[in-house]
Amino acid sequence: MAYEIPVTQARAELAELINRVVYGGERVVVTRHGKPLVALVSAADLERLDALDAPDDERVISAVSRVHEAASAPRERGRFGIAAEHRGPEPR
Repeated sequence: MAYEIPVTQARAELAELINRVVYGGERVVVTRHGKPLVALVSAADLERLDALDAPDDERVISAVSRVHEAASAPRERGRFGIAAEHRGPEPR
């Protein structure tokens, strides 16, 4: 559970709130008129939140980028009637 504090009080106690977050491992929710406005979280918490927000397609792309092309055996090309072969880009 996060510690809630009004924005007016948070302004006066910002240094203390930062210490509570960094060294105490707390999460602080700053409120205005009783409604959550912003949250103070540690940098480690923010990294975990960002990782959760990463789109699934980024994970797929990184997995696919690790797949290497395998050459087919000449016997297999003849067996399946493959007449062409992809050779990839020419080395520069």
